[in-house]
Amino acid sequence: MTTTAAERTAGPQALARLTLPEAGSTIRDAMAAIDRGALEIALVVDDDDRLVGTVSDGDLRRALLGGAALDDPVGPHLGRAPVVTGPGAGRAEVLDLMRARSLGQIPVVDPDGRLRGLHVLRELLGAVERANCAVVMAGGRGTRLAPLTDALPKPMVRVAGRPLLERLVLHLVGQGIRRVVLAVNYLGDIIEEHFGDGEAFGCSIAYVREDPDRPLGTGGALGLLRGAGLLPDTPMLVMNADLLTQFDVGDLLASHAASGAPATIAVGDHVHELPFGVVETDGERLVALREKPAAHWTVNAGIYVLDPSLVDRVPAGAAFPLPALLEDCLRRGEPVHVWRLTGEWTDVGRPADLARARGLS
Repeated sequence: MTTTAAERTAGPQALARLTLPEAGSTIRDAMAAIDRGALEIALVVDDDDRLVGTVSDGDLRRALLGGAALDDPVGPHLGRAPVVTGPGAGRAEVLDLMRARSLGQIPVVDPDGRLRGLHVLRELLGAVERANCAVVMAGGRGTRLAPLTDALPKPMVRVAGRPLLERLVLHLVGQGIRRVVLAVNYLGDIIEEHFGDGEAFGCSIAYVREDPDRPLGTGGALGLLRGAGLLPDTPMLVMNADLLTQFDVGDLLASHAASGAPATIAVGDHVHELPFGVVETDGERLVALREKPAAHWTVNAGIYVLDPSLVDRVPAGAAFPLPALLEDCLRRGEPVHVWRLTGEWTDVGRPADLARARGLS
């Protein structure tokens, strides 16, 4: 048999192969393979690279405790029907499966059952634990998504079976963020009941709560951090809760640190294509035709990095738009760093945006 240990990966990557002899593969051989792979599991494939079973270090320990010898065949101790995912499985889906089945590793196989990778829990949760915390503004009313948000806070609207805010939290955790503060208001009890203290999501979650009769806008909740004892001593990520994104948290934080600026704003590209051909004229004479031209803008992605000292500039208990904090920096002659976001990014604020995020348009 061939025993394969995949690289630590959250998706289909090249495999680091460890081969055991076809005949006489023993518990000792499997233990050596697991030790070399450092992934606590050996993946067993046939001659066509199809996954036929797994054996973990726990399986082997139980075999030895049950009286097996190191030189006994390993075959009887293989798990013959392992839980697997396909190459297209998303990180959040895999984490859910791991939690539901209490698994630390899940093999990745293609539609023909061939081994293509291995999801490892510790890698999905982020190899590097960052000192920074994230503050997520999750108190908006979401009126543009009514009636969907009449009885549900906008951040809890589901995309592909999962609340938007849960996708964002899992992404942050996967990028090494272990402390999250959720600023809640409208139907905030639904959010708090879902996330609790964050333990089920691999992080610590605390809450700041706005007065339901006095919503604080996109930035006013920052003024509640100090009084709640939640103001960090390192630059903090601040973002909207209605984002569908896979931005590189490490690169953003590193770029902020290198800039020396007190604030960084993440920006993206927005392209709008007119559905008509544009005609340019000079009186009654045609000058030019442009077929369905596109206009390009650089837009605010709703993601920031702020030095904690800036929180003192947020008025206490008053509605405050977060971009006003950046404008204040500019008025004071302080630099505001710009970081260009690449990859997936959708602001799910309107029905059309939600339909697009759900793959319905």
